[in-house]
Amino acid sequence: MRRLIALTLVALGLSAGAAYARGVGVGAFAGMSVPVLQEDVDKGNMFGVRVPVALVPLFTVEPYYASAALGEATETVAGIDYTREGFDEKAYGVNAMLTMGGPVQFYPFAGIGQTSLKRTGFDDSFTTYNFGLGLGISPMPKFSIHLRGELQTVVDGEASRKFGNVTVGASYALFSMP
Repeated sequence: MRRLIALTLVALGLSAGAAYARGVGVGAFAGMSVPVLQEDVDKGNMFGVRVPVALVPLFTVEPYYASAALGEATETVAGIDYTREGFDEKAYGVNAMLTMGGPVQFYPFAGIGQTSLKRTGFDDSFTTYNFGLGLGISPMPKFSIHLRGELQTVVDGEASRKFGNVTVGASYALFSMP
């Protein structure tokens, strides 16, 4: 009988935590996108929006939209300098995050999406995979500041382009769900 009562109390406690942890928010971010091992493009500014949806206490899905303006790069081939225009990058997708609640959060995340890269003479869309780590600080209820580092891989069949992204942003929990 004691076991049954203890298990019932634990289940009620977990369900109350799950009810409090579920909700939908909105956030914005900005930062830097740095090409990894690519000589035809240079780093550029990045910005976007995220919509975190907390499903259960430790799991959040986060649809996102991001845009980056990558810089032009100069290559020297056979003693002749060539300047290539940077890409305009547009990306959207969804991240899955293992979030630990509280005023200080440390969370790994991974995601999948679609990225389009565009410059003169080149316009194509690719599947994108990304993963990284985030640090969130919540100075007041419902409001958080986030710092993230991620590796973004844009896959083109036999090859890929990789970008290291560092962003800072803020999010606000719009409402909680029971």
